[in-house]
Amino acid sequence: MVEVNGTEKVGSISIFEQAAKLGHEQVVFCHDEPTGLKAIIGIHNTVLGPALGGTRMWNYATEEEAAIDVLRLSRGMTYKAAISGLNLGGGKAVIIGDPAKLKNEAFLRRFGKFVDSLQGKYITAEDMNMKTSDMEHIGMETKHVTGLPVEMGGSGDPSPVTAYGVYVGIKAAAKKAYGSDSLAGKKISVQGVGQVGMYLVEHLTKEGAQVFMTDINQDRLKMVSEKTGATVVGMDEIYGLDVDIYAPCAMGATINDDTISKLKCSVIAGAANNQLKDEARHGNMLIEKGIVYAPDFVINAGGIINITGELRGSYSKDLAYMWTEKIYDTCTNILAKADKDGIPSQKAAMLLAEKRIEDVGRVKLSF
Repeated sequence: MVEVNGTEKVGSISIFEQAAKLGHEQVVFCHDEPTGLKAIIGIHNTVLGPALGGTRMWNYATEEEAAIDVLRLSRGMTYKAAISGLNLGGGKAVIIGDPAKLKNEAFLRRFGKFVDSLQGKYITAEDMNMKTSDMEHIGMETKHVTGLPVEMGGSGDPSPVTAYGVYVGIKAAAKKAYGSDSLAGKKISVQGVGQVGMYLVEHLTKEGAQVFMTDINQDRLKMVSEKTGATVVGMDEIYGLDVDIYAPCAMGATINDDTISKLKCSVIAGAANNQLKDEARHGNMLIEKGIVYAPDFVINAGGIINITGELRGSYSKDLAYMWTEKIYDTCTNILAKADKDGIPSQKAAMLLAEKRIEDVGRVKLSF
């Protein structure tokens, strides 16, 4: 395990400089030749508590791409925990490689040892291409893991709760845009039907929305379509659809210079992290286009809310859903602040999160 020393590059600047620019406390590189493990752990901020964030496994095209992803994701977790009123900091891990080829017990346990070496400063959980069973293997080497299987006393798969939070966030954004939070008859495009996206489509179709969806996994699209009646569309077609709401639920940065000009929706609200490629530039472009944007780290916080009870040792599914329900009011308040102050909703949410971190930080320093 080595900490960042500034020699690696992210674009034109070093990883150390990029991490400092985003306010990270620590970035850790993990490498184990026998298992083939290559991972990066980003710890952004621990003022409110230990850095909690899932581990994502993805076959990144470059190590630079993985580094950018972990820096952005871990920063987003800080804001997500803070805006949700949780006493947790923000962190994230990415494992580089093909899950189908590399992931096995030894591989995951080796990663668990790296997590354990941070002595609780970082707590991991599941994320893209990781399952509760993977957390079980990681948990064999560290106690700093959550999202364990239900049969082990854990909270299990957080995807249903995450999807529910996104669903109520979409309703809050719809209320802002249309004056009613009813989604019956609304045309909604969903990009990505992984675990969260699938459950979200179920919520939307159950309420009577007309859903269009896309994903790289054709078999999964077929399964979700047969189950919900949602219409399958092409990967590139998703941006130009004449819909009311666009819900990005796959990788980040899908709201950018190329896609904003194609969008015909009045609301963007989805589960993906870091949806705005450039927070300031694209946030302002959405204002100019009259699109209501529900900040991703606000409405996709159901997962971290769900596992907070497990960390306390008193998980309750009902309590998790009750707390996640509050995302509706949080989103409503943020959209109102953004409108009042004339700023992008992402900026409004970040300001509120930063104020909580600053206020609590002063309380801790006073003792």
